[in-house]
Formats: sequence, structure tokens, C-alpha cells
Amino acid sequence: MNAIRQPIIVVMGHVDAGKTSLLDRIRGTTVAAREAGAITQHIGATEVPVEIISRISGALLGKYGFKLNIPGLLFIDTPGHEAFTHLRERGGSIADLCVLVVDAIKGLQEQSFEALNILRTFKTPFIVAMNKIDNIAGWKTADASFTANLAQQNAYALEALDKKLYEVVGQLHARGFNSERFDRCENFTQQIPIIPVCSKSGEGIAEVLVFLSGLSQKFLESELALHVKGAARGSVLEVNEERGLGTTIDIILYDGTLHAKEEIAVLGRAGVITTKVRAILKPRALEQMGTGEKFFNVLEAHAASGIKISAPLLENAIAGSPFIAVSSEKDIEELKKESREIKIESDVAGVVIKADTLGSLEAMVKLLQNAGLKIRFADLGAISRNDVMCALAVRENDAEKAVIFAFNVPALPEALQEAEKKGIKIFSGNVIYRLIEDYTQWIELFKEQARKQKEAELIYPFAFKILPGMVFRNSKPAVAGIHVTSGKIKPGVEIMNENGEIVGKVESLQSEGKTLHEAGKGDEVAIAISGATIGRQISENETLYSAITQKGLAKILQNADMFSSEEIELAKKLFEKLKSTEEEGN
Repeated sequence: MNAIRQPIIVVMGHVDAGKTSLLDRIRGTTVAAREAGAITQHIGATEVPVEIISRISGALLGKYGFKLNIPGLLFIDTPGHEAFTHLRERGGSIADLCVLVVDAIKGLQEQSFEALNILRTFKTPFIVAMNKIDNIAGWKTADASFTANLAQQNAYALEALDKKLYEVVGQLHARGFNSERFDRCENFTQQIPIIPVCSKSGEGIAEVLVFLSGLSQKFLESELALHVKGAARGSVLEVNEERGLGTTIDIILYDGTLHAKEEIAVLGRAGVITTKVRAILKPRALEQMGTGEKFFNVLEAHAASGIKISAPLLENAIAGSPFIAVSSEKDIEELKKESREIKIESDVAGVVIKADTLGSLEAMVKLLQNAGLKIRFADLGAISRNDVMCALAVRENDAEKAVIFAFNVPALPEALQEAEKKGIKIFSGNVIYRLIEDYTQWIELFKEQARKQKEAELIYPFAFKILPGMVFRNSKPAVAGIHVTSGKIKPGVEIMNENGEIVGKVESLQSEGKTLHEAGKGDEVAIAISGATIGRQISENETLYSAITQKGLAKILQNADMFSSEEIELAKKLFEKLKSTEEEGN
């Protein structure tokens, strides 16, 4: 049987849902249960050995039919979306599983939906930890498994828990995910287990560890297969400046073995960086931190582990970059190819994307493409004037796509100035879900404004009758009460009579003393007509029409979706009426 590594676990969820406290509780529970030296220290990660999982979980493994062969679990210490997107591997993620932390009282919130979008995009399986169950009315929490503590609750508390849990089930269902309380799941391939937990007391932590272990082993065995003696592969979590070491990179090693002095390659802002490992560093155990040295050297590191690498030329390395030990020129070429795949440059009428890291750039590209948007340009770094000009070039063909998305990056002053001057919209923030939502709202507003502008340029066909006994002024302008028999009247439109002769122009419309922008079929309003005298050119009881020219009719037919079939037919008749009069005059 091939060796398998620890599954790599990321914790995600909305701010204040308890991601950090859950991680702290897992670390605390693990430390409390360990024997001296049982826990391996990692950079940016916490390893929970399988022996400790077995000890904490007690009979739960047998109850749910899990027999563990994995060496343990490797939790990424930094919770949230950023850590997840840094754990990237050729369009996917090296994170094997995710714990989505949800507040039991508040349910799924904005960043929870963001997490769901990212997890779906990267096809990462997850479980839900419904945290803060101690806030549920009547619930008595305890430092025990949820399964054991369930029997201590009264009927009122159990009902209150189910009410909150099935609200979360409903929210997940609305997003296309089928879920159920973990002990009621009938099929783990089709249902996402929801585990009620309390990170304060430790209730439910045992179930979290059991289900992460059992499900990863049951469904992810091929992904966990390890090439112990193979070339090291990993993902750059962070790029840091360390006193006495210079620029270092923190990586999660997910395959192979890395040796000191080995040649490595990562992506940098200007392309692929190749360098030699000066030192492989691991953190000292907590009780050794007082020695003044935070790290100690090791000669080699095996997957899965979190390590710090000191090497020259790492100043421009990028978080989220793949990391490889170089065995041949082919490895470097592969990395160069990936670099070209991530950056997008095209001539399509699409949006511009700028992001801070490779992972967030890739997530932005995928989620926007899933939303049906084409990408013209995507790259790392602050928004430049060139990015604005790139968006401006798109506006000629598709004004809706002439926008810039900026994820966690600023805009240079000259770029902001140019964007304001040229009217290029910039959507910036650190929640992808919110950026897309803001863009959707802007598009609706943009379309409405474009529709109104187009509508203002159109001459609507109309017919109205001057009501008898409703003449208020005969001329300069003529003012009378009218009944709109067809179409839509707007000020500024020339009026003709039954014979197709121009008799005046609509100056204004009023109803109950208020000025109107338009009046539709069936309305009775007051109209002011310039250039006409009632009793000469026009008279009471007469039906008058809009003068539809050839150009006006062409615009109506081009925008047929804005008119009813009745209005289009009326426009054609009115054009013929006007046309025949003009021909007679010639």
C-alpha cells in the first residue's frame, strides 16, 4: 500500500463566527491530550496525530464506521479565504477539506456565501461546524463530545437546536448544497454533515476531528497518496522578512521530500525565480521559545508539513505561488507555462482584474467566468493607468464590460485620476462575492440609465383627442384638456392632424397642477401646444397625432422591444400619413 499523508484542512467562515477560536480549541485539545514530544511543530500549520484523534474520539470512530490509516490531520493556522486561495495547485487547491464555521444563531452570512462560492469553484469538499451552540436557549454545553452531551439536554433545548440547524440546512439548500446533521446523514457523498460545536467548552470537537479524518480517508485516498522520495512540491503561504535571515517563504509541502542546498523554483512578479535552499527551518516548541531563537534548522522535510525556507532572490516571490524542487529544466518550463496561464491578456470585450496574490487572482477569474463574464486582462498588482486605458478600449464595443475589479489592491493616483476623467468604473474590496454583487447592481442601474437615455431619444407614436369644453387658452401656447387614445405623449414632439399636416408641438403636460414627463393611453391630462391656435389650426373634439418621420420610424423598429405591437402599427400608419402629405406638397 502507498504511503498517505495527512489531509490538509482549512477553516473558513464569516468574521466573528468563531474560526480562530475553533482552531485554538483544536490546538488546545490536542496539546492537552498529547504526551511530551508527541506533537510536531510546523510553520503556519498544526498537526494533530492520529493517536490523539483516536484518544479524543473514543468510541465515535467505531460508531460511525471509520478505521483510520492516515497519519493525522494538518490544520492551516490562518483561517479564512486568503489562506485557502494561497493553497493553490495548477488551477485547484492543495486543501483537501474545509471546515466552514457558521454561527448557530446568525446562520450563514456574507463571508459564508463567499466561502461556498470559492469551495464550489475549487471543488473542495467540506463539513459545517455550527459554532456557539451554547447561545441556543436552554442548551447546557460541556467539555465532551456532542454525541455524549445530547442526552443531557431537555426537549426544549433539542427543539431550539433543530430549529437553528434546519435554518442552516435551508440556507445551504438555497445555494445548491444538500446537508443534514452529521448523525442523521444517510449518504456522505450526497449530504454535507453539519456538526454542532462550542469552541468555548470543546463540545463537538471530537466529532469534527472524527469526520474530517474518516471522510478524507474514505473519499480522498488517491489525493492523499504520497511520493515520499519524490521531488518536493508545495504552495507558498506567505513571503516574510525575518531578522537575520532576510526574505523567507513559508510553504505547505504536500508531496515529496525537500533537502537543504536543493535547487527550488517559485513564481515571482517578473517570472520564475530559481534559487538554492540556504536553510529549512521549523519553529521551536512553545516551551523552547524563551531561548531567543524562534526556529531551528533541519536537513530535510517530508510532506505534509509547514516549513520556512531561507534562500537568496526571494524578495519578489508571490504568496499563492506553486513551489517545486527542481530536478530538470522541464520543471522550470512547467512553472513558466503556469505563470502564462494565470495572467490573461486578450482582445475580447471583457473586464479587467487586478489582485494581490495568485490564488485570489485565480479565484476572481474563475468566479467571474462562472458569472458569465469574459476577461480581457488579469494580473497582479495595483491598478495602473494602462489598466484604465485597457478598460476604456472595451467601452467602444461593450460599455457594460468596461470596468475594473480590484481585489485587495490599491489604485495608483494617476490611474484614479484617469478613471474619473474617462468614466471607468472601479469595483474594489476584499470580498469577491460582494464585488460581483456590486457589479450586478451597477449593471442593472447602467441598463436602466441606458434605457432612459435611449427612450428620451425616441419619438413615441401617440394619438389624443381634445376634450370638448376643456379649452383653457387658445394660443401662445394653446392649453386644453385631452384624452390619450393611443401610445405615449412626451414634450418636444411635433403634432400633426388627420391629413398629415404639422399643426404644432407638445410644449408640456400637467395633471392636478404637477408637470408630467409623459402621459400614456387612457390618461386625461392638460396639454400645452406651441405654434397652434385652437379654433384655427386645431379644434375641440379633434384627434391629433405624433409626426413620425422616416428616421423616427427606423429608430422605433430598431428598438421594437420597447414598444407594444399596437404602438408599432400606429407608428407605421402615422409615418405613411406624414409621408403622403409631404409627397403632395412636393
